[in-house]
Amino acid sequence: MDCFIGIDLGSTTTKAVLMDENFEVLGRGITNSRSNYETAAAVAKQEARLGARLTLFSRNLGDAVKAEYVDELLEDLELNIRMIQFLEQLEDLRETCAGHVRDGQEGILEALNEVFRRIEAEAPDMFSRDAKRKSDFFRDIAGSRVMSLGEEVAKEADVPFDTLLNLYDKSIIDVENRPPEGNMGEKFKRGLHRVVETEPHLQVDEDKAQAAMSQAVDVELEETYVVGTGYGRVTLPFPKEHIRSEILCHGLGAHMMYEDTRTVLDIGGQDTKAIQVDGKGIVENFQMNDRCAAGCGRYLGYIADEMNMGLHELGPLAMKATKSVRINSTCTVFAGAELRDRLALGEKREDILAGLHRAIILRAMSIISRSGGITDQFTFTGGVANNEAAVIELKKLIKENYGEVTININPASIYTGALGAATFARRAVN
Repeated sequence: MDCFIGIDLGSTTTKAVLMDENFEVLGRGITNSRSNYETAAAVAKQEARLGARLTLFSRNLGDAVKAEYVDELLEDLELNIRMIQFLEQLEDLRETCAGHVRDGQEGILEALNEVFRRIEAEAPDMFSRDAKRKSDFFRDIAGSRVMSLGEEVAKEADVPFDTLLNLYDKSIIDVENRPPEGNMGEKFKRGLHRVVETEPHLQVDEDKAQAAMSQAVDVELEETYVVGTGYGRVTLPFPKEHIRSEILCHGLGAHMMYEDTRTVLDIGGQDTKAIQVDGKGIVENFQMNDRCAAGCGRYLGYIADEMNMGLHELGPLAMKATKSVRINSTCTVFAGAELRDRLALGEKREDILAGLHRAIILRAMSIISRSGGITDQFTFTGGVANNEAAVIELKKLIKENYGEVTININPASIYTGALGAATFARRAVN
């Protein structure tokens, strides 16, 4: 099968979209960008391929499962495959950490093995359907559990916790740059068997489902054309004709999601872009924020770290505010100081966060205005588009300044740039 891939190398996450010759998205993949963009691109592509296999599997299911259970089956199957991959990387991390243990540190080695044994035991719960994880990235999950369980085990074993943490720090980047590979068909088979065993209410005919799985895995997904975009696009080992700017890709990607789009706002990790497009998704005008990452995803990430919260928790907490505290700066450098000052003055965290979200959107509105304003329809993309507090503030300010405008926000908005790149790849073959 001919496949067309778009890769968006952002400053915080790298995304990939895999498209067929009919411009239909088969799979999407995302990973943290790391310091190694080449590895990040490979992992994102691997994730997109996994998604494509799941799409093909769902098409082949037939009567292997009742229609009302298909979505549950696919969700559980994907979670099981991700758990298998997580355990593979966890074992790699354990072995790498153990390789740094010096002779005579048998107590450290025993404690280290106990930490990883406990994390492994937690894996089924961490990858259950109702699990609430702060992140889906291996480094974040493993790091969080090593921190928590390592301190606990260190006390029990009477060994220095700092030593365990140092072993992790020495090993994690190497492990991250060795993403799990192995036999994808075997992982699908094991994952499906586990779903059948643990979710009998789905009434899956395992023989038929495994046959559908074999068909999906056996399809050759040929990389016919790949286009790269994003913050790290110049690091990709692609010829220049395989590189497109973020502006072009986000404009076209938004058009592919919503063909009547005329104005696009993208708030990513490193920058904010306001783009005006015509009826074919061709960019007519655009504006970007200045050189710093003020008011972007990195800024929100820094705020989350300062508050010891997950990035995904900021929006829901801001929604509980009874007022909006005025924030004077969206500068990442000064964010921590202003945040601590506000807390010292007795302001509630949720009210401060409401003010932060308003400040971010006000900055974005200024950029939109410089690009030419808002024309119906308006599409909001990027990771911040998944933040409900930011969306509500945006809708409020758009109505105040531009009246009633159709506002599009796609659940897959973070993949907009990669979707545009994949579309460029498909068009290139034409």
